[in-house]
Amino acid sequence: MSGSVTLKELVYDYITTHIVKGDLKPNQKINEGKICDALGVSRTPVREALIHLASEGVLINIPHKGFTIKPLNEAQAAELYQIIGVLDGLSAVLACDNLSEETLNEMEFYTLSMDLAINTDNFSMYYKQQEIFHKLYLDACGNETLAELLLELKRKMLKKNYEIEDVEKKKEILLATNSQHKKMMKLFREKNKEELNEYISKVHWLPEKANWESF
Repeated sequence: MSGSVTLKELVYDYITTHIVKGDLKPNQKINEGKICDALGVSRTPVREALIHLASEGVLINIPHKGFTIKPLNEAQAAELYQIIGVLDGLSAVLACDNLSEETLNEMEFYTLSMDLAINTDNFSMYYKQQEIFHKLYLDACGNETLAELLLELKRKMLKKNYEIEDVEKKKEILLATNSQHKKMMKLFREKNKEELNEYISKVHWLPEKANWESF
């Protein structure tokens, strides 16, 4: 995105950040007035951002009641994992021949940073870094339609991040997930497209993993 951030984008980022942090829970009503006060904006950009998030399936617009956080059950999460896995595997295959050494080094840097974030209990930082990791090869896939669809589907998973209350268990799972990122890096460097596609779709986005990431 070029230029300055619009008020709608500012509100959008504010709401999604608070969903990821767990400040906004499933079925919780969005308090538009509080957002206006917190950001110093009018109702118009707030409504625009809420409508956008509802169109992405993150929120529900209930007539005469306002917007609430859309819950995500285990079955829905598993279905998303299955679809995202296929599309993410395709994006990685398409990106293989386009990734520069600089981008590959940057991706490896984020795998190390994710370990640090997990081990210091900075889970919000981990989620930001893993988004960047995936977006680096997604941006290189050369298919804008695929990239937009994947990002839209992943936004539906915003609510997954704070389901596990046991910190040590969460760290164990996230470290295992990041070990998968490192395996993906090895396959990217080898340009092993067939195994990379299989690994991302069948291991990294294994639908059975969705049961701890849903409500």
